Amino acid sequence: MQGDRAEARVREFAEALLALKERTPHSYETLATRLDISRSALHRYCSGRAVPADFDVVRRLARQAGADRDEVTELHRLWVLASEPRTPSPVPEPAAAGASTPVPVEDGPVGGETEVLSPAATPAEEGREAVGAGDSRSLRWPWTVAAVLSAAALAAAALIGNEGAEEPSETVADNRPLFTGECKEPVRDGQSDRCVREVQLLLSRTGVTIGIDGIFGPETLRRVEAFQLRVGLNVDGIVDDDTKRALYDEDVSLKTWSKKQVADRIHEVFGKKADTAVRIARCQSFLDPLYITPNTNGTRNWGIFQISDARLRDLRGTPEKAMDPDWNIRAAHRLWAQDETFSDWPHCAAAAEDPPPGEGGDAP
Repeated sequence: MQGDRAEARVREFAEALLALKERTPHSYETLATRLDISRSALHRYCSGRAVPADFDVVRRLARQAGADRDEVTELHRLWVLASEPRTPSPVPEPAAAGASTPVPVEDGPVGGETEVLSPAATPAEEGREAVGAGDSRSLRWPWTVAAVLSAAALAAAALIGNEGAEEPSETVADNRPLFTGECKEPVRDGQSDRCVREVQLLLSRTGVTIGIDGIFGPETLRRVEAFQLRVGLNVDGIVDDDTKRALYDEDVSLKTWSKKQVADRIHEVFGKKADTAVRIARCQSFLDPLYITPNTNGTRNWGIFQISDARLRDLRGTPEKAMDPDWNIRAAHRLWAQDETFSDWPHCAAAAEDPPPGEGGDAP
């Protein structure tokens, strides 16, 4: 069956990653630091719970393990297979129709892909148009029988050795606020209650600027997505159990540049066209390095200049890189330099060409 094949591919890829990890002398925490990812993300990759969206992560791991060129080529093949989109299992019928033909999608105006969850961990699709809808996702507890839980825990310990203790247990009752009472359900866009306030408080501890008002609006959505990206979770803006655990357990910093630092760097990079570039960046993201915008086709735009998924691929970038303000600004300059126009940002071009009174234009 298609689902079984997809799971087998993810499992084979995860086993290859785990074998690479075991070839290094490093703990999960030390190796994750060397790979520039979070410890929990590395655990998810090596256990098959998620597939890295960017092969550069795999390449760096291979380098740490001393893999040769043939091994890297094989890893890329496994990564491609494990990253293939999974089609949902059909409703039981005599004969399922053939696989649907992929439909080309259009990207937004101007950043790679997010982390791909393994089939067993893929959340149900949730339309953002239905803000505050009650179709919350069920908790993903893989087993219910205590004996099976115990056996699984022993197997996991045997697989990763003593370092398994680094990953928080998912079978122990969690009495932290987001796992109790009304907050047991996923916290999402459009919600307004104490659960949202708890999410905002936890996000504020990462150093990110965020209002703490108990209202899950656009700002909170962007901050949740930036956090999910940073810790290696599926970027969907929904605070599910995995995101809740990461908010409590991960030591993550989302501190970034101020608006003045952003504007100053744009002036350094764009030179005579800096005034226009600053106005475009302000129009695109309010000069916020962690600004993320979802598009209706499932793609996203990333960072200061809102670089689209398609453009990120052209620039050999990733969403993680796009969240780095310096990389984002330099990438935007590369796009501008192709024909020395700001055609990649058509929606903000008019505002950029017509500066507010007293602001002045670009140097001649």
